Amino acid sequence: MTRAPASLRRAQLATIALLFGGYAACYYCRADLSVATPLLVEELRRHGLSHGEALVRIGSLSSLGVLAYALGKLFLTGLGDYWGGRRSFLIGVGGATLFTLMFAAGGSVPVFTTAWLANRLTQSVGWAGLIKVSSKWFNYSSYGSIIGILSVSYLVGDALARQQMGVLIGRGYGWRAVFVFAGVVAGVMLLANLLWLRESRVEAGHAEATANPLNLFAQSESPPASVAALLLPLLRSRAFLLVCLLSFACTIIRETFLTWTPVYLHDQLGYSTSDAAGLSALFPGVGAPSVLLAGWLSDRLGLNGRSLLLFLGLTATAGALLLLMSLHPHGVSRGLPLAAIGLVAFCLLGPYSYLGGAFALDFGGKQASAASSGIIDGIGYCGGVLAGYGVASIAVAFDWGGVFVALAVVSAAAALCAGALHLLNTRAVVQVLHA
Repeated sequence: MTRAPASLRRAQLATIALLFGGYAACYYCRADLSVATPLLVEELRRHGLSHGEALVRIGSLSSLGVLAYALGKLFLTGLGDYWGGRRSFLIGVGGATLFTLMFAAGGSVPVFTTAWLANRLTQSVGWAGLIKVSSKWFNYSSYGSIIGILSVSYLVGDALARQQMGVLIGRGYGWRAVFVFAGVVAGVMLLANLLWLRESRVEAGHAEATANPLNLFAQSESPPASVAALLLPLLRSRAFLLVCLLSFACTIIRETFLTWTPVYLHDQLGYSTSDAAGLSALFPGVGAPSVLLAGWLSDRLGLNGRSLLLFLGLTATAGALLLLMSLHPHGVSRGLPLAAIGLVAFCLLGPYSYLGGAFALDFGGKQASAASSGIIDGIGYCGGVLAGYGVASIAVAFDWGGVFVALAVVSAAAALCAGALHLLNTRAVVQVLHA
């Protein structure tokens, strides 16, 4: 029996809270390596490596982790369209918990490498699981706002983790305590989702959610008949392929700042390790209001509003990166580079949140939203691989100014892709209105 709308709203709020908390906890199990990087670099230097060599070594580990994440996104997330989003989400949070604690218990590079790769691989299915569950709980008219709220989860989780881990380091705790702390946070949210998260609002006794009428699949919640039926509609869509290119470019920029901000603040601006860890929360922290604003605006600008905001945001991001490049650390106040980092986050992260979220729902509907999200994010994280070893190599060879110039070029190219996407979406909307 269908329950009253008030009951549905309460159930939706509970679902948002569980998904939000679970995915935020996953980012505790990603930020830990970034926060601990200055400590790990110093540890490697005590074992005979130069600062540059140690930086590249950590960058390589980061790149391998992102590669594992990308492969999982590409080849595992579509399983959520067959076995359900709840199961994928629980695998993501559970893997984060287990393998983060394994990393903390380890004492050798092979164990660290195995634990980190397994952590990123299992986490790769978590976001697609969240998207799949969302497609069965919310109507398409609220995709921008709902996915905007849920996208804030990884920004809030990242920002809180960096702040709290910075406090731990400042009080004299080492890297092992940082990883144990992250694993415990993820374990608490794993238990909550095991107990209370439901696959769909139909399962909870409510009417089905309404999918976007422009999605590439039927309105049915049934699994696709075959892998070809799942993938071909997506791969034949020019708009979908443009979104994948945008994800590739934007993830390079995002992963660079999430991975290397503590090192930049420590090496270039002279902050202590604990202060650099805490201040690195600026990037995800400033991104949170950007994501909420972008989600709210996109629902009100209509079916092609997201592509317009992507174009404007990426153009502004390129300008902010050039500004950051021009700020030489020894010739300006340390506050100016921090403000420029915040500006990059505000311009980038709101539009970025559309790619593997609202756009994935727009393309995949209820039937193929997990695969849509996984492909978009997977191709994005193939670009994110460059943010580890590649960015470390550029920083060693050309300093951080060279890194910011390279990222500005990437952002400008992505803005052109967003402009092309906006034209395609505008034509599609016109065709629907005249049909």
